[in-house]
Amino acid sequence: MYTEAVKIVNLTPHAVHFRVSYDADPWFTVPASGQVARCSEERVEAGAVYHGSLTLPVNQVRLGQVTGLPDPEPGTIYIVSRLVAEACRDRDDLFIVDDLVRDPEGRVVGCRALARV
Repeated sequence: MYTEAVKIVNLTPHAVHFRVSYDADPWFTVPASGQVARCSEERVEAGAVYHGSLTLPVNQVRLGQVTGLPDPEPGTIYIVSRLVAEACRDRDDLFIVDDLVRDPEGRVVGCRALARV
């Protein structure tokens, strides 16, 4: 993986808050960079599910084109959405948030780690 310090670029639309230790305060925050990597989805009708008088369409969803993703840069990693990471499995510089931290109401407020898909 990465054994030296890296530059972290957040390509999501919101700040990412890390809590790498239970007693760490304040949390480490990676602000949104202002550039967002996105992945389109393509839907193809694949059938239907019937429930009583209801007919529920079923689609096959495929990952589409990725936009807003810079080329790899030595010493830099990118935080992206899971969809972008799934669409670009050949890139070893793309990470998603992992081990989510939730508040008492169950809302996600941060994470404890990064992950690869």
